[in-house]
Amino acid sequence: MGDPDTTRERQEILEQLEEWLEAPLVILGFAWLALLLHELVWGLTPLMEMAALVIWGVFVLDFLVRFAIAPAKLRFLRENLLTAVSLLLPALRVFRAVRILRVFRALRLARVVTGLNRGMRALGAAMSRRGFGYVVALTTMVAVVGAAGMYAFEGAEGLPTYGTALWWTAMIMTTMGSEYWPKTPEGRLLCLLLATYALAVFGYITASIASFFIGRDAEDPEAEVAGAQDVRELRAEIAALRDELRRLRTP
Repeated sequence: MGDPDTTRERQEILEQLEEWLEAPLVILGFAWLALLLHELVWGLTPLMEMAALVIWGVFVLDFLVRFAIAPAKLRFLRENLLTAVSLLLPALRVFRAVRILRVFRALRLARVVTGLNRGMRALGAAMSRRGFGYVVALTTMVAVVGAAGMYAFEGAEGLPTYGTALWWTAMIMTTMGSEYWPKTPEGRLLCLLLATYALAVFGYITASIASFFIGRDAEDPEAEVAGAQDVRELRAEIAALRDELRRLRTP
């Protein structure tokens, strides 16, 4: 165990650094996600590859600096495990031998997942309130990037265009289903992840929409749903009845 004062000071420096770098890293996170989307669907131009390399270098430098400052190294690694994996995966692309192996497709799936994780963190930092708007924006992002991943894995099999993949992903995430089912192992696993996300999130979206309409009905005095005003009036009537009963019981 280190000196408590030193540990506290290092933690304060780490928090201050994260606060300073939050806005730039949010912008770079969205740019990284956009480049990943473009790579999966259309590929990258040399200029885009250079931009992706620069952004990746900034992320690596940020991670190493924060790791050096963090007082609890193992805890920092546990809390940023997906971030560490997302920074490691691009480095594996330099090994040409990896490209000829089946594992390269698995690495692309891992890049989709970790890229989405970075995008989710950037979106969470940009939208401080985790309300209905955040969930809709997050779901849209998952659908757009998930469709790019499905197109990359299944394009030759049954999703010939990105538009088709986006439509298919929307059908899966809204639980409406589709006539096509993934053929590749990576596509099947990504489909499972998308369906699991949709199962967890769309219940919240449905409940929020239902609450919105119920709230509007509650504000309408002629609606069948009892509103706050109706409840207040009912409580007032009950209180008046109680007062009347007390007066009748008093001799």
